[in-house]
Amino acid sequence: MLAIFALPDIAATQERGPVTNLPIPRFVSMKANEANIRRGPSLTHRIDWVFKRKDIPLEITAEHGHWRRVRDRDGAGGWVHYSLLSGVRTAIIEKDMLDLLSRPQDNAMVVARLELGVIARISSCDVSWCEVSAGGYEGWARKAHLWGVRPQETLD
Repeated sequence: MLAIFALPDIAATQERGPVTNLPIPRFVSMKANEANIRRGPSLTHRIDWVFKRKDIPLEITAEHGHWRRVRDRDGAGGWVHYSLLSGVRTAIIEKDMLDLLSRPQDNAMVVARLELGVIARISSCDVSWCEVSAGGYEGWARKAHLWGVRPQETLD
């Protein structure tokens, strides 16, 4: 007997933000040099954190009007005004002295080595690799060593 199972389309079943209709959760980056992270979605809510790193990747986990609930790689976060965020994709290097390679192959030439915590701009990603740039260098890094992109996410 042959059984056939249809798996649901993940993109079709992913939650969508009520304001933007974009996927939730999703990654963005910080546009501003500094952003107040508030306890709730308005200026009257208390400031819990101040993020002070432009281009840091953040994960949006909720939307309310002009506000987005975000979290960083350590799980810290809260509500931030959408004008302080950018759709430019960045990632934090999660492996010290990560090889940045000339091609998306383990045996490719090493272009540079990136330190733990460096922020890199993402150009594209396939299932296993992302093309990134940091410190004037461009190359490929294993997606598993980046925070700011989902394991199965592809970017063009």
